[in-house]
Amino acid sequence: EVQLQASGGGLVQAGGSLRLSCAASGFTFDDYAIGWFRQVPGKEREGVSCITSNSNGIYYADSVKGRFTISRDNAKNTVYLQMNSLKPEDTAVYYCAADRNNPIFRATMTNNAHLCNYWGQGTQVTVSS
Repeated sequence: EVQLQASGGGLVQAGGSLRLSCAASGFTFDDYAIGWFRQVPGKEREGVSCITSNSNGIYYADSVKGRFTISRDNAKNTVYLQMNSLKPEDTAVYYCAADRNNPIFRATMTNNAHLCNYWGQGTQVTVSS
């Protein structure tokens, strides 16, 4: 059974940092890309960042470029999202998704979350002003 477990969310002041983790199990982690998405109530799920199975390809949404860093540790079946210089507009529930490279990148870059097959539960990030 494919499982993705997102963690690391919390409440932080503007300018602060958080590191999200997405721990995976139930599939060959090395073969899958991972994407991070976020969603606020009443809005579509937005692509934030993604990383290819071998870490050679990385994408960031313009809104987080220069502030967020995605990485993966295939030995630990985990992907991380380091979030620095957080802003109140980063407040959202953050989700990680797994799929092959192409659908993950298409989904993240075009905000079409339905293209991804496997999802974890979300973790809440709240940034206070």
